[in-house]
Amino acid sequence: MGTKRTFRIWRGDADGGDLQDYSVEVNEGEVVLDVIHRLQATDAPDLACRWNCKAGKCGSCSMEINGMPKLGCMTRMSTFEENETVTVTPLRTFPVIRDLVTDVSFNYEKARETPAFAPPADLAPGDYRMQQVDVERSQEFRKCIECFLCQTVCHVVRDHDENKQAFSGPRYFIRAAELDMHPLDAKTDRKEYAQSEQGLGFCNITKCCTEVCPEHIKITDNGIIPMKERVVDRRYDPLVWLGSKIFRRGQVPQTSVTSEHSPGAVRSSATAHGVHSHAGGSHDTAAEVQAQQGVNWHREVPKPTAPAVDASGKLPLTELTFDRAAAPSPFGDDVTFPLPPEHLNFAHPEQDEKH
Repeated sequence: MGTKRTFRIWRGDADGGDLQDYSVEVNEGEVVLDVIHRLQATDAPDLACRWNCKAGKCGSCSMEINGMPKLGCMTRMSTFEENETVTVTPLRTFPVIRDLVTDVSFNYEKARETPAFAPPADLAPGDYRMQQVDVERSQEFRKCIECFLCQTVCHVVRDHDENKQAFSGPRYFIRAAELDMHPLDAKTDRKEYAQSEQGLGFCNITKCCTEVCPEHIKITDNGIIPMKERVVDRRYDPLVWLGSKIFRRGQVPQTSVTSEHSPGAVRSSATAHGVHSHAGGSHDTAAEVQAQQGVNWHREVPKPTAPAVDASGKLPLTELTFDRAAAPSPFGDDVTFPLPPEHLNFAHPEQDEKH
């Protein structure tokens, strides 16, 4: 014989609703989804609930149980106290359709926006070859059952609906990470895309997504953090900075992300005008000539450009985020110090004092 337990279930639709209490029989070994099915058969035949496999592999029965995003089919009743009221509500982040069913189309829209796997053009589908170690690196991320628990628990969109347009969420960060470490993926700007288009910078690594993942994927540690590190390496790696001081190069090639999505990307015009300065030129020939002669505090400094990679997609030692070595400076490039007095165009507070 089972025991009577109290369930508090949210009933309603897009126009509103509230929590309703039910007293229902619970048997040994059952899960929350079993109890919901019994409620549908007895007290609430019109209770809407999405489910499919009842084996923790389809991700359909996602719901919030006592405030925690979980799968109904994987949450055993034995984990609750006998006198505890079990509260079941729909996923908070997504719009309610009816009762426990929510509209998760946001996730499918983000999936369509994510660039697909791009194999090398010179390889036929049957000719793909990978080392086993490369397979194992990304295999963890392919365990995702798209239950979207990580998406609903992420506070970036859970508490701020306005961020949904600019934020793809943890599920698609690990998709980007998986493709970025795929040896046969020909796209070389996965990191830039994750940062500029998927909103990787919004994530502040609270690890909520890892905590709720039913497949125990290390979303944060193995996916998001390495992606963040690779993005930062392109801009702030001290070895890259050192390489930029040793080697000089004329121009930074643009990635598809920068070319298509960043209208402010700088393309060096130094070669065309025969004049250059720090940060690749301000596109003002007169200002650049003046900068070559001395100090010009009002010279425009362009924005950083996308990093350069070679044909294989690897990062060269000389990679940096500006067209020329070092950071923007009011001084022109290759200026010798001390500057001649006639080239100084600012007033030092103590310039009239005798020393």
